[in-house]
Amino acid sequence: MKYISILILIIFCLNANAQIVYNSKFNKDAQLKVAVVKFASDADLIVYQTKYKSEVGKNNGIWYFTQFGSDAQKKIFITPFSSDADLKIFYTKFSSKAGWQNKAKMKLME
Repeated sequence: MKYISILILIIFCLNANAQIVYNSKFNKDAQLKVAVVKFASDADLIVYQTKYKSEVGKNNGIWYFTQFGSDAQKKIFITPFSSDADLKIFYTKFSSKAGWQNKAKMKLME
């Protein structure tokens, strides 16, 4: 039974994609530095921010922001400088517009 529990935990972790996000107040607590850009054409990822945790996808740009770092799959720090960022995002009002523009950076959110 112990080995089955460990196997299930490993499978879950391998399939988890970071779409539950925590906005850290401090750079040192974050796993990733993110800049919000003004134009979709400048973004690596177009993000739709959902109000419901059940709507998050598998690394498809639909993010749910949690209030607790312990609930997050990825902790980010929003930097005002795009040159300082690991990932540049643009927020959209439509979930159908969310997605990767620069697929080479998809690994950052896994």
